[in-house]
This record gives sequence, C-alpha cells and structure tokens, in this order.
Amino acid sequence: MEVEETKLPGIGLRHDFVTESGRRIGIISTKSGSRHLSIYREDDEDAVKASIELSQEESSILAELLGAPRVIERLKKLAEQVEGIKTVGVPLGERLGGRTLGDAAIRSRTGASIVAVFRGDEVTPSPTPDFRFQVGDKVVVVGTEDGVRAASAILEA
Repeated sequence: MEVEETKLPGIGLRHDFVTESGRRIGIISTKSGSRHLSIYREDDEDAVKASIELSQEESSILAELLGAPRVIERLKKLAEQVEGIKTVGVPLGERLGGRTLGDAAIRSRTGASIVAVFRGDEVTPSPTPDFRFQVGDKVVVVGTEDGVRAASAILEA
C-alpha cells in the first residue's frame, strides 16, 4: 500500500492512502502535535466527508490499537523470510514481575530480542531497558530457536 506524504507549510504534514475498498483516508499531523483523521468523499477524493481532531494521547491510543495486530503480522512475515528466525509470544511468569527489561538481560543471556510486550489491550513495541514487566504480560521474542527457547524459560519462570 502506498502512502502519499504532502508538506503543508506552516501547518505540518499530511499522509494519505487508499484502502482496499477504494476509500481515501488522510492524517494531518500539525506542528503543535495534534492529528486530524480525515475520510474523503467517495465521489470527490479532494473533498473531506468527515474529519476528527485527535489529541496526542488519543493518537497514541489509536496507533496502539491499530498497531498491535500489525506488529504481529510483520513479525510473522519476517520469520517467514529469514530462515532460522523464530517469533513466539511468551506469557510472563512471576519471577520477573515488577522487574525491568534491563534487569532480565534477555538479549545478553540468550541472544534473543524482546520486540514487543502486550498488556491487556495495550502494546509496547520495542520496549526500552527501563520498561517494567507485570505478571501476565505477553512478551514477543524473536531469535534463533535455541535463543527463543532459552528466553522463554527465563520469562515463564
């Protein structure tokens, strides 16, 4: 899918794309940080049918809601493309609950990488070392089969 980017001098950027069903959708990102989600009319792709202004927090929530399935989809495609790479979702056990990703040292101990953490309906892609785990998190791990197996053993304990 192609995304068109248009600079809006003094305002920010507009990104547009056309859905599989032929509907044109746009996002205007202003310099102040707000976002405007626009749906264009079917009979005139330059005329906006509806527009919703989103705050930074609302934009983040929408991105997380839409991004979680996309993260998983991209990881699956990556695993299919790169032989020897495995992606798994691991439920976090009690031992690491309340501890940080840095404390767990998964990458240095196993060679596998934690690429996302799901907590309820929220996703944290590319968590930083100060990310704090909670019991019940679902941790997405990518690596070799041996690395993923070792990381799973640490995370599930």
